[in-house]
Amino acid sequence: MEYFAGLDVSMEETHVCVVDRDGVVIHQAKVASTPADIAQELAKAAACRRVVFETGRMAPMLFHGLVEHDVPVVCVEGRQAYQALKSLTTLKTDRNDARGLAHLARTGFFKPVHVKSLPAHAVRSLIIARKKLVGQRVTLENQIRGLAVVFGVRLPRALSPAFIEQALRSSEGIDGLSAAMRGLIGARAAVLAAVAAIDADIKKIVRMSEACRRLMTIPGVGQLTALAFAAAVDDPERFRRSRDVGPYLGLVPRRYQSGEVDYTGSISKCGDRRVRTLLYEAANVMLTRCRRPLKLREWALAIAKRSTMRKARIALARRLAIIMHAMLRQGTEFKPA
Repeated sequence: MEYFAGLDVSMEETHVCVVDRDGVVIHQAKVASTPADIAQELAKAAACRRVVFETGRMAPMLFHGLVEHDVPVVCVEGRQAYQALKSLTTLKTDRNDARGLAHLARTGFFKPVHVKSLPAHAVRSLIIARKKLVGQRVTLENQIRGLAVVFGVRLPRALSPAFIEQALRSSEGIDGLSAAMRGLIGARAAVLAAVAAIDADIKKIVRMSEACRRLMTIPGVGQLTALAFAAAVDDPERFRRSRDVGPYLGLVPRRYQSGEVDYTGSISKCGDRRVRTLLYEAANVMLTRCRRPLKLREWALAIAKRSTMRKARIALARRLAIIMHAMLRQGTEFKPA
């Protein structure tokens, strides 16, 4: 007899449900959300052929931890699982969700997803933290600029040394404004120091990564783009074709078809938004700043002539994703035609 299990995961506890091939529940329990406790609970029942749980914040840790305990675990697409679970029961409880996931494991009606390695998630955490800090820096600078404008002072570009000097000069002799300016400037200095520390770590990681150094041979692709793309792809072999990376990153047109309705819209914007943005910026650099004769650039400029520059950037970003994946898979450098 074959057995299947479903795990409904939360931060503190996980509901476990094991069913047989006919869908009969043979074991149910509630354990702490740790790989060791879940594996121990599953061992109390019969050996399962497949264990299913949904994507979420704890998915990487649980997946890799359960794999280390020799549990045949599969992480499934959360949006698809949500729609399927709604049709299985009228009452949404953690226990019912675990039982519904067990039935999905039994029937095979699920879409498995690739769980990135923990080192890839660590790199992504570094990139996300940098993006958040840069956003905070911009917010602080805009606040400083807004306070100065009230008193008729227009500050220069925020990254120039004169920005802070004029901001402090404009607040001299005004008690409330002076304290506010010093507080905001101190917070900005702390944020800039944190960004500089992250940039140093990124530079060190890129220097040690052969894959990132190869990707940076493409004109317009810098350290951040190369590192973010390598972390997003993680394992190049999981894509059967290099052109599958475009849909994975949301760089292909969205389409809706139903009967006589057949609509093709803008890009789907699925996947990692940060990587998609970095590829778009790399395409823009190649189109506007690169002076080397490149057939890839000429191809994108031809698209711009018959359509728009924006569509040319998107098409070039998609082509860059395909080329970068092929370079990671084959271990080659960029060869301009």
